[in-house]
Amino acid sequence: MPDTGSWAAFWATAPDTPVVAAVSIVAGAALGAVFFGGLWWTVRRGAASPVAARWFLGSVVLRTAIVLAGFYVVGAGQAVRLGLCLLGFLLARAIVLRITRPAPLAVAPPASRAPPCV
Repeated sequence: MPDTGSWAAFWATAPDTPVVAAVSIVAGAALGAVFFGGLWWTVRRGAASPVAARWFLGSVVLRTAIVLAGFYVVGAGQAVRLGLCLLGFLLARAIVLRITRPAPLAVAPPASRAPPCV
């Protein structure tokens, strides 16, 4: 590996290979987990807080800054890497939605006859 000065410079000049594609998808998934997991955590924490606006504002600014910086680094000015990162981000969204889905409520069995009050 040539001495390019930093890992970011190496990443920007690395050729597109399956390994680079996999790293882009995994990095996107990690960014998505941070963003959507952080959103879930913020909603749970902020709903019970007397200063909910601070929680939500601070969270959206922090989560957006992290994700934008991550996309900038992973994308490295290349559309393919940016697209793969976005794909990982959306996959993480689907996973976080499935994990944080509330448990279904118990449903009463259907009545087989008219209720007694009719």
